[in-house]
Amino acid sequence: MWERLEDTEKRYEELTREMGQPEVAADFQRLQTLAKERAALEDIVELYRQYKRLDVALAEARSLAEDGSDPELAALARDETARLAEERERLEGEIRLALAPKDRFDERDVIMEVRAAAGGEEASLFAADLFRMYNRYAERHNWPIEVISSHPSDLGGLKEIIWEVRGKGAYSRLKYESGVHRVQRVPVTEAGGRIHTSTATVAVLPEADEVDLKLDENDLRIDIFHAGGHGGQNVNKVATAVRVTHVPTGIVAVCQDERSQLRNRQKAMAVLRARLLDQQQRLQEEAVSSDRRAQVGNADRSEKVRTYNYPQDRITDHRIGLTMHNLPKIMAGEMDELIDALATSERGEGLKEDEE
Repeated sequence: MWERLEDTEKRYEELTREMGQPEVAADFQRLQTLAKERAALEDIVELYRQYKRLDVALAEARSLAEDGSDPELAALARDETARLAEERERLEGEIRLALAPKDRFDERDVIMEVRAAAGGEEASLFAADLFRMYNRYAERHNWPIEVISSHPSDLGGLKEIIWEVRGKGAYSRLKYESGVHRVQRVPVTEAGGRIHTSTATVAVLPEADEVDLKLDENDLRIDIFHAGGHGGQNVNKVATAVRVTHVPTGIVAVCQDERSQLRNRQKAMAVLRARLLDQQQRLQEEAVSSDRRAQVGNADRSEKVRTYNYPQDRITDHRIGLTMHNLPKIMAGEMDELIDALATSERGEGLKEDEE
C-alpha cells in the first residue's frame, strides 16, 4: 500500500510540474486532461502527506518520552505519543478506505424509479414520501432533478415516478437506495388506527452514454400515442407521448409528461439506455461468484433494504444492521449520515476483496 501511495504522490507532482509548463498551459485540451487526472489524485495525496507529517511528529514525541533528563517533559511527551498514535491509526484507516476500488459509474448522473408495491393506496402515498425525500436530498446537494414520467394515485400518492438527478457524484451517493423499502405506520386511509406495513421499490440507474453500449436503430420500435392525465388540453389533442421498445430484450421506456414529442423521445431513450446498461451490469454480476460480490451497492430490487417505522421513530437499514432515529429529519432529506454508513461498509468490503 505504501509503495502505491509513493507512486501516487510522484505522479501528482509530475502532473503539477507538467501543468506549469508554458506549452501545456497554452493547450487547453491537454491542460484539462492533466487537471482532471491531478484532481482525482489530490485527496489521497493530501491524506498521505498528513500521514507522513504525523509520522514525523510521532517519532519526535517518542524520542522525548524516552529521554529521562526531564521527567515532566517526558510525561507530556508520552501523552502526546498516545494521542498521535491514535490519530495515525485513524488516518491510516481513511487512507485504506480511499484506496478501495471505486465504482466506474460513481460520477454519473442517475435515473431513479420509485414504484408503489404491496399495500394499495398507502403504498402509493409512501412512494410519494420517498420521492420527496430524494428530491430534498438532491436540493441539499444542489443537484437539479427533472421528472421523466409519473402516475399519481387517487389520494395524491404516486403509483410510479421516474426522474433524472444531475450532479457530480450523484450515483456514488444514491446507488445504495436500490431495493425494497418498507414502511410501518397508521395509514391516513385507516380509521381504526391500526399499523399497516406497505412497500415501495426503488431503482437507481447510472445514465448510459454512447461509450457504454451501442444501440442499433433496427432493434428499436417507437410508438407515438396520445398522452393521458395531467397536462391540459394540448396533451390529449396532440400525439406527443413516446414508447420505445428494445425488441431483442423486450425492455420498454415510456415518456408522456412533456408537450414536445421530441423531448419525450429524448427522455424515453435516456431511460431505455439506463435500463439496458443496468441489465448488462446485472448479467456481469451474475457471472461472479456470490461470495465475491459487494455487500452493499448491488442489492437486488426484490431484497428488503430498509424499514421506516413511524410509531417508534426508527429507520433500520437491514444490509448493515444500522438503526437510526429522528425519522422526520431523514424524510426531510437529511440522509448523509445514513448514506455515509453504507458507503463506509461498501468500501470496507471492497478492501477485504482487494486484500484477498
